[in-house]
Amino acid sequence: MSHVPTVGAVPVTEHTRAARHDGEASRARLLRSGLQLFAQQGYAKTSTRELAEHAGVNVASISYYFGDKAGLYRAVFFEPLGSPQDDIARYSGAELSLAQALVGLYAGLLEPLKQGDTARLCMKLHVREMLEPTGLWEEGIKHGIQPMHDALLAVLCRHFGVAEADSELQRLAVCIAGLGVHLHVGHDLIQQLAPQLNDGTDALDRWSDRLVMYALAMIDAERRRREARGGTA
Repeated sequence: MSHVPTVGAVPVTEHTRAARHDGEASRARLLRSGLQLFAQQGYAKTSTRELAEHAGVNVASISYYFGDKAGLYRAVFFEPLGSPQDDIARYSGAELSLAQALVGLYAGLLEPLKQGDTARLCMKLHVREMLEPTGLWEEGIKHGIQPMHDALLAVLCRHFGVAEADSELQRLAVCIAGLGVHLHVGHDLIQQLAPQLNDGTDALDRWSDRLVMYALAMIDAERRRREARGGTA
């Protein structure tokens, strides 16, 4: 007798797999449509009917997968760029050298750019959220940006041999992260000024190498500045 695999007490048939696949595809289409429309129009000006029509699904799918329009917006805002905890794990290990930690930091910051226009739409959406706040920007800072900043500060504190970050290390952390963030914010400008910098399949790898080099130079400059002041900030 052939064995029919089950999930709990429910047999897993080809029909079940097809339904699951269709459901995953519908949810993905809603996420993609939501990202495009929310980034272009904002939350308030985008209707559930417009979202459903753009995604090629019925309106009830929004409720089924996300609860409501607000739930879809939340998923669109947080899901495409991945988990902050995963990014932090790339550079926060105490066993990593300073250079290895920076490689991990920029890997997390630049990885989304490999998704094509998804990263640019996410950046546009986040800027729009700052201008037309729904409350998610503050949540993003609390659960994403702040922990990532604190993890980078911990790396710098270990390197400089201090127990707590002072204002200059805070400033240094902002500048180091800013090198990677600018590739998101300034992507269109870079395309206008020097498009060759983004040409080729290895363009982001070359960017990562240079950002690590520049960050190490900034860290060394701060070390020398401290030494000149007798080790004080």
